[in-house]
Amino acid sequence: IDPAVTKDGEKLWMSFGSFWDGIMLIELDPKTGLCKNIDQKPKQLAAAPEIEAPFIHKDGAWYYLFVNWGKCCRGAKSTYEIRVGRSKKITGPYEDRDGIPMVAGGGTLVLGSKGRFIGPGHASILQKGKNQWLAHHYYDGEDRGISKLRLVGLEWKDGWPLVKE
Repeated sequence: IDPAVTKDGEKLWMSFGSFWDGIMLIELDPKTGLCKNIDQKPKQLAAAPEIEAPFIHKDGAWYYLFVNWGKCCRGAKSTYEIRVGRSKKITGPYEDRDGIPMVAGGGTLVLGSKGRFIGPGHASILQKGKNQWLAHHYYDGEDRGISKLRLVGLEWKDGWPLVKE
């Protein structure tokens, strides 16, 4: 569920995540787009109750794994929130700001529900020049919980993403 493809040099990777079994990573064959080694078990990057929607972004020397915790698709009752960990290698291990491995339930909060913006989820990063924005969906608490898309400014402080709301 929720696959996200990342190119790292000449290598192509796909992260994906099961709501129940955690976030996984496989290497893809860049010529076919298929799994490069079907005999190799996917690498687990993160685990937590109710985790999905991975997105890997490289900034400087770090790889950042953005994930969602909670429940989506419930309108104004959604509990989604965006969490992150970082690693020096795309294959992990990813740790949160407190050094807790994401495979052990770690994940630093990036964006949670606030005001009308309920259940932010499915993060990705848009970059133009030196400017970056965090793209995500949310449920509008002032418009019947309808799902909408939002861009918020993104900057990096002390090696961690910080949204500018």
